[in-house]
Amino acid sequence: MRRITSRTPHQNLGASFGLAAFGAIVIVAALGLSAAPASAHNYVVSTSPEADSVVTVQPATFSVTTNDNLLDLDGAGSGSAIQVRGPEGAPEPLYYGDGCASVFGPTVETEAQLGEAGVYTVVWQVVSTDGHPVSDEYTFTWQPDAAQEQAEGATTPPDCGGTGQDSAGDDSAGQAGDRQAGDGQAGDQATDAAGDDASAPTGAALADVVWIGIALGAVVLAVLGTLLVVLRKRPTPPAGPPASGAPPRE
Repeated sequence: MRRITSRTPHQNLGASFGLAAFGAIVIVAALGLSAAPASAHNYVVSTSPEADSVVTVQPATFSVTTNDNLLDLDGAGSGSAIQVRGPEGAPEPLYYGDGCASVFGPTVETEAQLGEAGVYTVVWQVVSTDGHPVSDEYTFTWQPDAAQEQAEGATTPPDCGGTGQDSAGDDSAGQAGDRQAGDGQAGDQATDAAGDDASAPTGAALADVVWIGIALGAVVLAVLGTLLVVLRKRPTPPAGPPASGAPPRE
């Protein structure tokens, strides 16, 4: 004869809570996985010229390509920048190009002509698709052949559309005056960049808060739903013994 066992209400309630907890974990995990790609920073896929490469012909265009589209709110690449300087070991570092950066989908690029042979550094900054700024730098070696024309370069960092650039061949007085103007522009750029960096994460932080709220709401709904099911299915207590004085049931 097979023995039939029944679960007590407390056991049923514990099992229901266990199922609710498991369902809540699954929901939170699903929400976390779906939210993770949205908050991931862009990363570099390729650069031109390639890092640590040897270049013998004027590149003309310097670019950095990432794995996803870059954020370019004004369509003018104002949140991105590429700076080319070198060669290493020179008495004074020189900067090349006009400092203007253009964004094309996942790529930021600028135009520049290089100067004397040597090791050059490319410094770049972009705004990731999640709103966070991402920056880095890399080097390459410039070994021009005899047919390559060389640019003079500037003693101050280039400012796209600005006038605070000095030619390496200018007289020292002109360099001093222009350098002061360039320093003022560089300070303004640093202030603007700091403001952009402080405000850029706001959108991503808000998105994280929204996802956390959705996850918590899902957990609460799952627990409430389980409680409703348990309360509706509570077993009715068995009939008690007959009241005293009542005739026994035949």
